[in-house]
Amino acid sequence: MTDPWTDEAPPRAGLLRVVLVDDHRLFRAGVRSEIGERVDVVGEAGDVDEAIAVIHHARPDVVLLDVHLPGGGGRAVLDGCTGDLPDVRFLALSVSDAADDVIGVVRGGARGYVTKAISADDLVDAVRRVADGDAVFSPRLAGFVLDAFSTGTVADDADDALDSLSPREREVMRLIARGYTYREVAKDLVLSVKTVETHVSAVLRKLQLSNRHELAKWAAARHLV
Repeated sequence: MTDPWTDEAPPRAGLLRVVLVDDHRLFRAGVRSEIGERVDVVGEAGDVDEAIAVIHHARPDVVLLDVHLPGGGGRAVLDGCTGDLPDVRFLALSVSDAADDVIGVVRGGARGYVTKAISADDLVDAVRRVADGDAVFSPRLAGFVLDAFSTGTVADDADDALDSLSPREREVMRLIARGYTYREVAKDLVLSVKTVETHVSAVLRKLQLSNRHELAKWAAARHLV
């Protein structure tokens, strides 16, 4: 029987086993094409539920994880896997370099965060280092991570508030704080406008803010956008 999630080819001895999680099929195909000779891509997924199932099934060495996914985002994948699969390492691979995205996945258990501007050689090196237990970050993000988690300038005053938000609410918060309209958020996250309005109301209530303008100021003051 054909396995719907993992490769039919037998395991390739000596190569790290990797799962690709990204909602863009063409991007996954590009990553596979660029690094597939140097790692063993044993599965792919395009949304949160599929990713959790694939990762539990394949039990790879490293998961390349996009931050923004249908069904709740990369943090939801981490929440669904790290407790059950402590030996699986996660490396975020995202177009976003927003502070709240980095904080969310690192606090969720990711061992690193690199942007999609990374070269194939550097990505393979990052996968190997994460598999070995190192923490790997794109150069521009490394200083931010040190500031956020060592000095606490972001973590101390934002962690509790961010933790009160669900993964989807954090996604909505980030886009609203960047000035997106409800309709634009709905299109970007594949939601109805009414659902976006519900999420915004929940975010404002949890953060004890009155409107989206206060939300934008709150997020900017904490370097979350």
